[in-house]
Amino acid sequence: MGMLKEFKEFAMKGNVIDLAIGVVIGAAFGAIVGAIVDNILMPIVGMITGGIDFDSLAITVGSAQLKYGMAITAIVKFIAIAFFLFLLVKAINKMKKKEEAAAAVTPEEIALLREIRDALKK
Repeated sequence: MGMLKEFKEFAMKGNVIDLAIGVVIGAAFGAIVGAIVDNILMPIVGMITGGIDFDSLAITVGSAQLKYGMAITAIVKFIAIAFFLFLLVKAINKMKKKEEAAAAVTPEEIALLREIRDALKK
């Protein structure tokens, strides 16, 4: 019974729940970006490169088929996800800086009290 209680305490810690939520949101985000890459970005790249369907690119060696086109698509998905995450983190950091700047503003009364203190020291 002690191990079950320990597991419950571990599973209910804030960090574990936050991580689980992050994984679920990350999977959903990956699905969205994957759909954008598969259905919008790669067809545009295919049109630019003369109608190439990257997923069908392959080399046949004997009876094996090396599908390097799928690897190219996976690399493009990774770059797209990394870029979108970069933009998201950049926007969040910008909002945090605005909040920190607003919190760093000294109230007028405190500024006046500091001026009085400094004048009395002289």
